[in-house]
Amino acid sequence: MNKIAVLVSGTGTNLKALIEAIKNNEIKNGKISLVISSNKNAKAITIAKEANINTMVLDRKSFKLAHEFEEALFLALKEEEPNLIVMAGFLCIIPKKITDHFKNKIINIHPSLIPAFCGEGFYGLKVHEAVLKKGVKITGATVHFVNEIADGGPIILQKSVEVKQTDSPEILQKRVMEQAEWVILKKAVNYICLNRIYVKNNKTFITEE
Repeated sequence: MNKIAVLVSGTGTNLKALIEAIKNNEIKNGKISLVISSNKNAKAITIAKEANINTMVLDRKSFKLAHEFEEALFLALKEEEPNLIVMAGFLCIIPKKITDHFKNKIINIHPSLIPAFCGEGFYGLKVHEAVLKKGVKITGATVHFVNEIADGGPIILQKSVEVKQTDSPEILQKRVMEQAEWVILKKAVNYICLNRIYVKNNKTFITEE
């Protein structure tokens, strides 16, 4: 059984989707063993506790220096030594020390079709605001492995979503979550837990069942 650690900062919508997917056997051979939050007020902590999942709070604001927070996160993950780490709305950059130690074991869900609307500064509603400002007709979500470059790791899965003329950032965010993020995140986690994904030359490949 693969141990999964989930990193969160906010409402926990993707965490909830993962919990339900495991419960419904949409994710096989995987179990969430730990949820770490960078925000002591994150609703995701309550969601984890209600599912009887171990939680840890490393409140980013309580650390004076960035490297102190990063070291605390590294030590927590090293102690847990999960098979997979899922960034589910984790609003912190993962340092190279962690991405090196857990090479191709950390994945992130990003609310756009990478390489569009991604990188440093593109998170949460800011992504959807940029999408609407640009006037693109299709957006979506991407699950990718995490390396030292923000949103720069090998892409695992993508799913497109229509952008409507009447959309607000909030409405578009909800559609992207429901139609793309929740769909491909659980699928990617399942593939990884079943050892169906491998990386070669910075590209991912999915093997047949």
